Amino acid sequence: MIFSSLIKTKEKLTTLPETATLEEALAVLEDTGFRCVPVLDQTGRIFRGNIYKMHLYRHKSRNGDMSLPVTALLKNATKFVSINAAFFSVFFAMRDLPYIAVLNNDNQFYGILTHNSMLRMLAAGWNVNNGSYVLTVTTPDERGSLMTASKEITRYCQIVNVLSFDPEHSALKQVLFTLPADVDHDKMVKIVRRLKKKGFEVPEIEDLKHQY
Repeated sequence: MIFSSLIKTKEKLTTLPETATLEEALAVLEDTGFRCVPVLDQTGRIFRGNIYKMHLYRHKSRNGDMSLPVTALLKNATKFVSINAAFFSVFFAMRDLPYIAVLNNDNQFYGILTHNSMLRMLAAGWNVNNGSYVLTVTTPDERGSLMTASKEITRYCQIVNVLSFDPEHSALKQVLFTLPADVDHDKMVKIVRRLKKKGFEVPEIEDLKHQY
């Protein structure tokens, strides 16, 4: 389920009715500075799609009829998610969009979930504001390797976050360990030395205190 705090609700949005003309849509987009806005049906409840400034400019530059209804250039009509959708389905559904429309339990337009709000949530989950270093550790893709690496780190400190990647389904995994804010440089060096002694590679170390 999507956290309601991440959703920008309909009442706070600039939207267009499906009866608006292309000229009216362009004026709204130029006034607001948005690259696109949602288009709703005449009742304001049903999501019809998005209208993009770039498509309006292209249409106008080709001497297209700007008195046509905005539905003539609608995009993303099927790009929406339910407010009860699982996180990963939402994440992948919106990857190529500035935002994705969110529908309520009655399949009516509820609001939008933007890329920025999703990234803020991921940053919060990654604890970049409360961490000291992020260690990228290469581990074999075998049972117990993640537990072993974690055990070596917790000899020195807690782990505030773990994120695992499987690049191109290789035999090795990339695991990102976020260390707590009280870990200084000397302790981080000891942790890295211990991991390497146990056969793990640490190809990258990010210093969060100096980057965020």
